[in-house]
Amino acid sequence: MNALKIPKRMTTALVNSLTAGVVPRIGLEHIAVGRRPEVEAILRDMENIAEGGAAFKLITGKFGSGKSFLLQIIRNYAMDRDFVVADADLSPERRLVGTKGQGLATYRELMSHLSTKTRPDGGALEIMLQKWIMTLQQAVMQEKGCGPGAPELGSFVEQRIYTVASGMRGLVHGFDFAKVLASYWNGHLLADDGLKQDALRWLRGEFPTRTDARKALGVGVIIDDDNWYDYMKLWAEFTGAIGYKGLLLFIDEGVNLYKITNSISRQSNYEKLLTMFNDTMQGKAERLGIFIGGTPQFVEDPRRGLFSYEALRSRLVAGRYAESGRNNFTGPIIALDMLSHEEILILLQKLRDIHALHYGYEASLTQEQLVHFMEEAVNRLGADELLTAREVVRDFMDLLHTLHQHPDVTFEKLVGEQTPRPAAQENENELDGFLAEFDL
Repeated sequence: MNALKIPKRMTTALVNSLTAGVVPRIGLEHIAVGRRPEVEAILRDMENIAEGGAAFKLITGKFGSGKSFLLQIIRNYAMDRDFVVADADLSPERRLVGTKGQGLATYRELMSHLSTKTRPDGGALEIMLQKWIMTLQQAVMQEKGCGPGAPELGSFVEQRIYTVASGMRGLVHGFDFAKVLASYWNGHLLADDGLKQDALRWLRGEFPTRTDARKALGVGVIIDDDNWYDYMKLWAEFTGAIGYKGLLLFIDEGVNLYKITNSISRQSNYEKLLTMFNDTMQGKAERLGIFIGGTPQFVEDPRRGLFSYEALRSRLVAGRYAESGRNNFTGPIIALDMLSHEEILILLQKLRDIHALHYGYEASLTQEQLVHFMEEAVNRLGADELLTAREVVRDFMDLLHTLHQHPDVTFEKLVGEQTPRPAAQENENELDGFLAEFDL
């Protein structure tokens, strides 16, 4: 317990998030258990993306199995490795395609959550552009031998902006993208905040009409429901061009596509998903990773899931040599099993120690009490397969809070007395041995 060193800001985020039943944004490495093969597979994908490749992964699992946790911990790993990341949850208002701007709403959500190592909580767009512009400006001044006040500096930097944009494989909309970036630079050069903000609004997909965009920036297109994904591919190449490893998109709650009642609308969203899959698999996208979280039903339901769309089913279905219970982590689907009882036990130990560290007391719950807590949770739910980490964690945090705030209340009073077992000592010795393997 005394060896545990976690900043107060981090323990606060962990305790508050886990008490509320949501995934923390920071500190996940302190409570991570299991998932090593899944994480290693995605880290290999990230290595490929950093070399100019692309990746597409569906992270599937039952509610409470840890999909969101895995996506979040990969997001944090990615920022530490100099990737730009963006995350969004799908909802009835945010889809991949929609007749009422739902696709554009997803783009806007992703852009608002654009994050980097130095700006991990979103809103990194302007910071990225400022950093890039300053780098270009310094390079041009050094090459041309001109000072910051030289009248020709503006045109030299603008030429460099178009050079960088033209190198992005001639992607559709690349010229307009470069023109808006040049407008941002000119706004910076002329201290015209209005021009800079118009450029940022356009890049965030906030211009309502082409007429408005033409009047403000001289471009005849806007980011909309039909083309937002094309701009995500542009952003991915752009991040690579300005010194980052690439762009990773984390899109959770894919089940909301499954819930679309209109079959035509649902199929349109699956068709967009197919486009994303094909682009990443066939080399039509560079430096782009797409990670989507959803339930097994969202993927496998033959009537409404992704498997109802034959072109997707044929690409996602497991090969003939895949065996049940053996996850192929190199394939497009990473299916998460529930954490084992042993892994949940390790998690409870970590939470016990973090709670004690946060509130400044000596952890007193024993390993035997943790095992008893888990047994009671299993018995209460009625079946082992219903035991999810989310349910156990919320109950356990509630237990820790109650015991800490009410010193007169005992563990046995809240959870119940343990049933004596002849092999109790033997079981405890086995548990000690198991935990020793994990240096706990």
